[in-house]
Amino acid sequence: MNNIKTEFTIKDLENFSGIKAHTIRIWEKRYNILQPNRTESNIRYYDISNLQKLLNVSLLNANGLKISKIAELPESKLNASVRELVTKNGVDSQASNSLKLSMLNFDENLFNITYNNLIAQSSLRDVFKNIFIPFLNEIGLLWQVNSITPAHEHFITNLIKQKISINIERLQLSSPTNFDKVFVLYLPLNEIHELGLLYLHFELLLHGYQSIYLGQSVPVANLNDVQKVYNNICFISYLTVEPSRLTVLEYIDVVNNSVLNNNENEIWLLGKKVSEMNEKLDLPNVKMFDSIENLLKEL
Repeated sequence: MNNIKTEFTIKDLENFSGIKAHTIRIWEKRYNILQPNRTESNIRYYDISNLQKLLNVSLLNANGLKISKIAELPESKLNASVRELVTKNGVDSQASNSLKLSMLNFDENLFNITYNNLIAQSSLRDVFKNIFIPFLNEIGLLWQVNSITPAHEHFITNLIKQKISINIERLQLSSPTNFDKVFVLYLPLNEIHELGLLYLHFELLLHGYQSIYLGQSVPVANLNDVQKVYNNICFISYLTVEPSRLTVLEYIDVVNNSVLNNNENEIWLLGKKVSEMNEKLDLPNVKMFDSIENLLKEL
């Protein structure tokens, strides 16, 4: 499962590029844009260089260069034109393609060029909301249909986490200014998908709150250790794949009985597991949110 994927179907190419398979076949036949390989049973497949080239072609085409002109570019000029476009313009609307190329090539330099251009034009908040969240949703779907491997996903998410962490470190140089609540951020036991939670940590610090980040895979019982030090706590947890052995309601019941019992502290929950719930809660110290944006409105 962790082997790097090197062979792609035309459906994979469509998923990655957003270019319809029918159009890809026309470009391939009319302009010789791609050179697919064939299996012994004569089924076409594409290698990673074909996928990378298609992403480059779609990026240039979306920015006004005709497909006939793109087809005339030698490979070195094609790659140089894409890098020049990314470097000079930032190409906000096509940043996803640049991030995909970075991911496929394990190209940290291209990621940094793309990120620096984006952050020069927008705040981290806007970049995360308008670029990173849609991109992460898209690569999540690509992973589900086996178009990328966990190695690709881990590479790109770790780069994004690095950028958020750098911004967090800058904010931590200042003392809190908002003392209404102490926020404690954690993930349930065996949960490791922390990108959304890490971004919330940044937002809370940006709002002037004291935010304590416990991170991945925290047993419920350990939350009581924080309550020995602080009052008026709001715990926040992001439920993506965990809890898996309990329902969300059962997990809330555990937290409510072992952590929130006999105090006025709260827990706020969000994530895929929460958004899939149909049940309604009637617990005053438990709140659920369907998005980061809606949680931030509560601050």
